[in-house]
Amino acid sequence: MNFQQLRAVREAIRCNFNLTQAAERLCTSQPGVSKQVRELEDELGVQIFVRHGKRLVGLTQPGRAVVQVIERLLAQADDLRALGKELSDSRVGALRIATTHTQARYALPPVVADFRGRYPDVRLAIHQGSPRQLAEMVLSGDADIAIATESLDRYPGLLALPGYSWSHSVVVPRDHPLAAEARLTLEAIAAWPIITYDIAFSGRTHIDEAFHARGLAPQIALTAIDSDVIKTYAGLGLGVGIVASMAYDPARDVDLVAFDVGSLIAPSMTRIAVKREAYVRGYTFAFIERFAPALTRGVVERALSGSGTGYEL
Repeated sequence: MNFQQLRAVREAIRCNFNLTQAAERLCTSQPGVSKQVRELEDELGVQIFVRHGKRLVGLTQPGRAVVQVIERLLAQADDLRALGKELSDSRVGALRIATTHTQARYALPPVVADFRGRYPDVRLAIHQGSPRQLAEMVLSGDADIAIATESLDRYPGLLALPGYSWSHSVVVPRDHPLAAEARLTLEAIAAWPIITYDIAFSGRTHIDEAFHARGLAPQIALTAIDSDVIKTYAGLGLGVGIVASMAYDPARDVDLVAFDVGSLIAPSMTRIAVKREAYVRGYTFAFIERFAPALTRGVVERALSGSGTGYEL
């Protein structure tokens, strides 16, 4: 048994059982991948894949159990390599951050700038996607940490820790009737078409819950994943925008008036998540603490070990 065989099985699955694609990703030949898979099956004495002729079409029941062990072994091998790199030079490496547009655009710039100053030899990569995609990136090893408001705490394989709490704001053009209101209500907001986030993003569930609790069914005229898109169309008068409060900049959004509606819509929690079984490098701990100062290395390590954080916003 060797790592080439394990990687051949993993890539065959990741490529939807297409051995030609798996071979390309492994920089080898299709017959080579097929041979590695067969040799592992022969050594284990079980058939991992269901076959139709020479084609792989799925996993057998024993194969599912074998793949779980393979994933753990390869993840531990990656952790061992990362540990070796950290022991040789703890300030050199790569940090892959999976996050949403709102976090990348408004919350992360000062964190990234500070981190780059402290760790200039660490390569940073920011990948954007939906909260579900972000979670899957970390679980698959394609990202080191995920930062999002929705969903991260629903994945058992992730340790999702509270980063910071934030509220929503309503944004309208300066000549909009709501701009003259001294105090907004959900009823007043619901009288207008609403422009806000897609259901999977930026605390949208709290927005829906707030209206539902008041027996209101507002017209959602347009949804987007990008706060700037929401503000643009609200500025055109197409509806009342509801965005994360951090997304409103008085100096930049001069044509809009913003009302913080934290008293009307429950605050949202942005979380930062790491894979529970992953080895976390020292500079990753430093990034997490810069993002959420209460999440010190000690706090995160205790949480990863299962002893809890004792911390909640």
